[in-house]
Amino acid sequence: MPGTKVTTHPDLLVGIDGSDDAAVYRLSDDLALVQTVDFFTPIVDDPKTWGRIAAANALSDVYAMGGTPLTALQLLSWPRDELPWSAAADVIDGAVEVLTEAGCTLVGGHSIDDTTPKFGLAVSGTVDPAHMITNDAARPGDRLVLTKALGTGLIATAIKNGAATTASRTAAIGSMTRLNASASKAAVNAGVRAGTDVTGFGLLGHLVEMLHASDVAAVVDASAVPVLDGATQIAEGGYVPGGTKRNYQSTGALVDFGSTPSSIRTVLADAQTSGGLLLAVPEPDVPDLVAELHAAGDLAATIGSIEPRSSARMIVIR
Repeated sequence: MPGTKVTTHPDLLVGIDGSDDAAVYRLSDDLALVQTVDFFTPIVDDPKTWGRIAAANALSDVYAMGGTPLTALQLLSWPRDELPWSAAADVIDGAVEVLTEAGCTLVGGHSIDDTTPKFGLAVSGTVDPAHMITNDAARPGDRLVLTKALGTGLIATAIKNGAATTASRTAAIGSMTRLNASASKAAVNAGVRAGTDVTGFGLLGHLVEMLHASDVAAVVDASAVPVLDGATQIAEGGYVPGGTKRNYQSTGALVDFGSTPSSIRTVLADAQTSGGLLLAVPEPDVPDLVAELHAAGDLAATIGSIEPRSSARMIVIR
């Protein structure tokens, strides 16, 4: 954030001065603490599903660093005079289901009375500093691999407006509730050192952060980018969330879109919830990574490459 004072410490390996997904604090030579927090307003009507999505989203930042989540604290804002506490309990139950799947324990939290419901988690985990994944380690020649399809922001907006098909809704919820655990493990096993997860800033925004931190550029093959069922049509229909519009505006000057259609540009900028991992992978390691991702049931789309930075345009879309 602009104006934020940066705290430094010899054991703070990743802090707020960059744009990484979580903080990493070294405890010993081979053990570090990973910490992150995330919460948001409902993006689906069903409380339990909202809780599941919120948990998967919060856990994702630990997985994006190559870490293992251990404990979580809940953050709950609830309009107690307008919504029943039973619905809040359903939200928490949904989150606990996903935390249990991840082997992560809910150990407490805090709730307040608020006019708008909000829910999320502060998650702590561990990582071996020698094997952590950061967004500043991409190198020219690396291939970009994406592990989830895009479009959750567009589909969530269409759901709120009654314009999403059952297939689109099912695809989006399935994607948002799927953990990045196996994808993270595959990345660590393949020796990947550069990556991020694709969330609120969209594919373009998070890729720009990685490119800036690594002082490189990228070429993205738009035709290779996986998109959730119906998301492109939703973009064409104008159901575009505000976050997606802001992402497009903030990254536009850094991207050479060429002749890419406007609907695809929107998808590339779409603000994701609980999106996949975006990994910069040395080319010789790509086959092993893709094989392990596929074996675990994860998507493994090779969508572009890292290039030397030679101009103000950080991304070229082809």
